[in-house]
Amino acid sequence: MEIRYATNPRETKTYDTERLREEFLIEKLFVEGKLTLVYSHVDRYITGAAVPTSEPIKLQADKHDMGADYFLARREIGIINIGGKGTVTVDGTAYDLETRDCLYVGLGNQEVIFTSADAAKPARFYLNSTPAHKNYPTEKVAISGAEAQHLGSIETSNERTIYRFIHENGVKSCQLVMGMTLLKPGNMWNTMPCHTHNRRSEVYLYFDMADDAVVFHMMGEPTETRHLVVRNEQAVISPSWSIHSGVGSQNYTFIWGMAGENQVFADMDMVAMQDLK
Repeated sequence: MEIRYATNPRETKTYDTERLREEFLIEKLFVEGKLTLVYSHVDRYITGAAVPTSEPIKLQADKHDMGADYFLARREIGIINIGGKGTVTVDGTAYDLETRDCLYVGLGNQEVIFTSADAAKPARFYLNSTPAHKNYPTEKVAISGAEAQHLGSIETSNERTIYRFIHENGVKSCQLVMGMTLLKPGNMWNTMPCHTHNRRSEVYLYFDMADDAVVFHMMGEPTETRHLVVRNEQAVISPSWSIHSGVGSQNYTFIWGMAGENQVFADMDMVAMQDLK
């Protein structure tokens, strides 16, 4: 498990490109046959991926880093499959996930195992985990059953659909909020005009991108903006004080996960376009 520490805005504005990428960009998450985990001290957020091929993969706790006998001893987790059909087995109960389906697993479940239906077209399970204080039931949500909101327009290059899976009016959790945004063809911008939310941090996973496509992920304080060049299946850690917008060389999809003080989706501190620098 890779460990990353929190940073403050005063330091961050002095970082060069290499340092920004080291602190905030997760470049290699999806590795066939392996479980990959990144532990951030920003809201104690764990971002990860499991890509089972011929053998199952078990969600393992790192005893040294997590101080727990099993991964969900003090945590909850959201899982979204972005690959081929797969199965997540939770304490003996199997949940089949097609691409873009979501599974929430709550505190106290001891065994979580990932498998793929076809090793040649493996499932690609994306993981977000946060600390938890009580157990909520394990629950699956297909993308067809998620709460959908259509926003934006082709005139502003941000026509998109937001799907909410784990949220205050959907699948219940202690603090994890998780969903997916799909941009329609011909649209490149997300979350602009931008915002911050001092009560929550966020992690973005960008995917459904061609090998030669990129997203310029805007970050930093509204008056001290920076950017990260992000490629397919890479994730960005966004602390509470940072904006988190992106513009791509083509349309793309991203999964957003949040953790912090509350689960109110609309709890945002909006930034006027004229105030950006």
